[in-house]
Amino acid sequence: MKRLVIALLVCIIMASSSTSTEVDSSIAEPQTVVVSVDSTNLRFTPSTVTIDEGDTVHFFWGGQALPHNAVEVDETFDSGEPERDVDYSFTFEFGTAGEYDFFCEPHQSVGMEGTITVNPVENQSESVEPPVTEEENSPFAPIYLTLGAIACAGIILRKPN
Repeated sequence: MKRLVIALLVCIIMASSSTSTEVDSSIAEPQTVVVSVDSTNLRFTPSTVTIDEGDTVHFFWGGQALPHNAVEVDETFDSGEPERDVDYSFTFEFGTAGEYDFFCEPHQSVGMEGTITVNPVENQSESVEPPVTEEENSPFAPIYLTLGAIACAGIILRKPN
């Protein structure tokens, strides 16, 4: 009886390990880059940012001596009215690759400007995936594997008459 149980467990483990799914590690997780105001209170830091589509730029500063905002030249994003405390994020969705120049409205004349370069990325949700067959999507597949493993164990351990 012990041999039957051991053989059955081995067969189940072998059958279940052959049906495991692999995770595509090539898909990069979206990143967030923080842009703040430097100690001079008249510059963004960093003033030049390079990101990928799907990433977020977070404009964040607090307790500044002067009020600031971040406005993109073509109004793609705008953090609002200049304030001493800002917590504003903008996500560059897929299809928005390019270069985005931004500035602080009250301090643009003294050079408080920056550039965000957004690199194109293949949109994973639009990539062509192989069709999934009904059998692969069936919640009953593990039952069939278990029954097959039991039958396999029975055949292996069958004593000849």
